[in-house]
Amino acid sequence: MNRNPASTHGLVGQSPEIGAVRRLIDKASRTRLPVLLLGETGTGKEVVARALHNANPRGQFVPIDCGSLVGTLMESELFGHAKGSFSGAAESKKGLVELADGGTAFFDEIGDLPLEMQVKLLRLLQESEFRAVGGLQWRKVDLRIIAATHRDLKAEVAAGRFRQDLFYRLNVFTIHIPPLRERRGDIGILIDHFLDAAPVAGIPRFYPSREILETLLSYSWPGNVRELKHSIDRMALLHSEGVLQMADLPSELARHHQRAEAGLGRLSIAISAPEDPDCGACRLPSHTLTPKSPVISIPESEKQTIAAALEATNGERSKAAKILKTSRTTLYRKMKEYGFTAK
Repeated sequence: MNRNPASTHGLVGQSPEIGAVRRLIDKASRTRLPVLLLGETGTGKEVVARALHNANPRGQFVPIDCGSLVGTLMESELFGHAKGSFSGAAESKKGLVELADGGTAFFDEIGDLPLEMQVKLLRLLQESEFRAVGGLQWRKVDLRIIAATHRDLKAEVAAGRFRQDLFYRLNVFTIHIPPLRERRGDIGILIDHFLDAAPVAGIPRFYPSREILETLLSYSWPGNVRELKHSIDRMALLHSEGVLQMADLPSELARHHQRAEAGLGRLSIAISAPEDPDCGACRLPSHTLTPKSPVISIPESEKQTIAAALEATNGERSKAAKILKTSRTTLYRKMKEYGFTAK
């Protein structure tokens, strides 16, 4: 594996998908407009937010975890309070928004913010001002707002859980952060990165066996980069107690390995039809691929699956992409990578 992983803006990887995120960071950092980061849990939204701030640093970077703001103290945490404004307010206190004045306020999991607080955030975005709890004066601030969520905000708006006007104010410059399963070529690079970083945190360095490495590379990583890092850290700690065994894998990885072992005699890859009822060529039977050897590599598996989809659609790549449930861009890139001839 690559011992010198690409790591620009704190993002590790060399895939086209992560390269696109880096380019968007460069573009967005040239302005102070709001940025909305969309991506599953564990994809690294805060890493991207810090990269945006550091690319054009001004003032402090202040993370605000909207999911942890609860109850009556929520407004005080965000906007501060005046002395005597409520029971226990013995002194005036600055809020997180004022701390970010001149810098960047990062609203993590903005979709968790209650509607009453969304109104106040909208005022902050529109007028660049806020009022502390119990205060009489509106205070102007100069800050950049970055928001992030794993939720589908359009669906939240439709359900009445997120204000439409706030969504439009935030959705000025959007960056979609891909899940790890959509940039599988970066998994090996990330493994090396976390292994190299482990000794800095006092965790012993270890080298995974071929069997463990194949398990790590073939797993779908629903928890994304965060899950991969925690798995590497856990295995490194276990390694300090002796030789690392397959049984030392985290439970989900161990189950994944057991399922793979059970299916080694015959690898079946089912290509499911998309939800488009008008796509006649897409209503296909399952395709079963039987490798010549009891073990098939991940690249060979991908290559055979693409070949089966193209054969079933008579080479029509748009329909093949629908069958494979991937984008045409990703399919074209994979075809080029595996040497398919364009028709």
